[in-house]
Amino acid sequence: MIKSVTDGRINTGMAGFKTKLNAEEIELVVDFIRQAFMGKDKLNTRYHTEGNGWPNHERYAIAYPFAKGEIPLDIPSEQLTPEQQQGRELFMASCITCHDRAKVESEGIAWDPRAVSYPRSGYSHRMPDAVSAATPYSKHDEMPIVKGLTPQQQLGEGLYQANCAFCHAADGSGQNWIGAFLEPHPRDLTNPEQMQGMTIDRLQTVIRDGLPGTTMPAWRHVLKDEQIEAIAAYVMRVFVKSDNQFD
Repeated sequence: MIKSVTDGRINTGMAGFKTKLNAEEIELVVDFIRQAFMGKDKLNTRYHTEGNGWPNHERYAIAYPFAKGEIPLDIPSEQLTPEQQQGRELFMASCITCHDRAKVESEGIAWDPRAVSYPRSGYSHRMPDAVSAATPYSKHDEMPIVKGLTPQQQLGEGLYQANCAFCHAADGSGQNWIGAFLEPHPRDLTNPEQMQGMTIDRLQTVIRDGLPGTTMPAWRHVLKDEQIEAIAAYVMRVFVKSDNQFD
């Protein structure tokens, strides 16, 4: 574990912390993980605590049945008691950011599967009783609309938005909510300096094999070669080239 924290793990999102923490600090982190998560399961490792910004979490009790999947989220309102209706409203306003839809009776098509990295509606769990302002990250989760994509690039668009956009942002900037927290930050695919010298062959290699020491994992065990080639074609066409025409 010390080696993993120190050097990271190749082909995963686990980066090395040897440039961030000294040897003693790394040992302390590993000791804490082993004791708290693997041993005693201390209270302070649970998420909904005051230390994590959740004072008096019991005030959400009426939303628990929806978070736990005990009551389907799409059940008709007339089948809910007044308290359950309030619980669903609270769940939709405060809990859904992390718990997603929990359980539904009908999968339907109402739920957009596109990766959205930021807390929905700019929600902050530290303000559960108020509506917070719009998040500055939302603009980076808007997919660019590009005319004239080839069939391969269209395939790459779908694969990129479903898999890569979560870290690199839908607009390729890496400046979405998740990207802002990753260290090192995901590459800004739209930045000419960062993408200088990038070729489609090199990009395919990076997607396939990942980049050691970064949060860029290898996708060769997840995507087929033709899918990786399609993503690379889409990225080069939409983000790397400077002569794209956007609607």
